[in-house]
Amino acid sequence: MQAHSSSEQRLLEKIQKLPPEQVLLVEDFIDSLKKQNTDHSLTFAAAKLSEPVLLKIWDNPDDAEYDTLRIWSC
Repeated sequence: MQAHSSSEQRLLEKIQKLPPEQVLLVEDFIDSLKKQNTDHSLTFAAAKLSEPVLLKIWDNPDDAEYDTLRIWSC
């Protein structure tokens, strides 16, 4: 807990020393990082939700037969 607190303090001190226009850049950068995390979470959730449907589509006797034929033809 102490390490987290000290890293926050160091970061705050660095931000406080920046000119206002650079503080805005830091804020924009933080917002973009947060958006990336949100986008990644949404993509991961969508992929997890689609797994059962895709398994039904991919796991079928016709494809299994085709897969065995393809293995032997290589």
